[in-house]
Amino acid sequence: MTRRTLLAPLLTVLLLTAACAGPPASTPSAVPQPAPASPAGSAAAGDALSGIDVVFLSTMVGHSERTLEIVRLARDRLRDGSLRTLAAAIDATEADELAAMRGWLRTAGPGASAGAHHHAGHGDDAALDRLRAASDADVDRVLREVLADHQRAAADLARAQVDVGRSEQVRDLARRIERSRTAEVGLLTGPPAARR
Repeated sequence: MTRRTLLAPLLTVLLLTAACAGPPASTPSAVPQPAPASPAGSAAAGDALSGIDVVFLSTMVGHSERTLEIVRLARDRLRDGSLRTLAAAIDATEADELAAMRGWLRTAGPGASAGAHHHAGHGDDAALDRLRAASDADVDRVLREVLADHQRAAADLARAQVDVGRSEQVRDLARRIERSRTAEVGLLTGPPAARR
């Protein structure tokens, strides 16, 4: 069974478990608005983060950190101009989302920030090693494979959050993540003519 196949059900269980636990004791009554330029939008009054939302945001913070690591590891070696453009767009989008998610987690209390999900030691460490070891001739192909698998997992996580999340603001972010990561996978895996 692949890491991606295991990840979606695991997150769903974690999200449902957190939902049953209710909101964290230190959850504020409203989520403050991130910077206006944030792609995640502004917080609605009274849209407090529940435990399930905190789990999703913490997991996505770790996932986005790893995405940025993947993209930045290969970007200076890429030969395909359209892949370089896509990598730059992913870098900018996920850096903005990451800033917004970290801001929301800070408002959810110290336990939320401390419990952030980190990818160190996960199966995608092998994918990073593969990317590091790729020859200049193979780096475009390897990045497409590594990043497509990674972004599929993000789309799966986001899809699960849309189904079980409590905060409409976080569910909206999850919807946008699901759509953007699914589109990125299409660009990364589509036929060469479709990539241009």
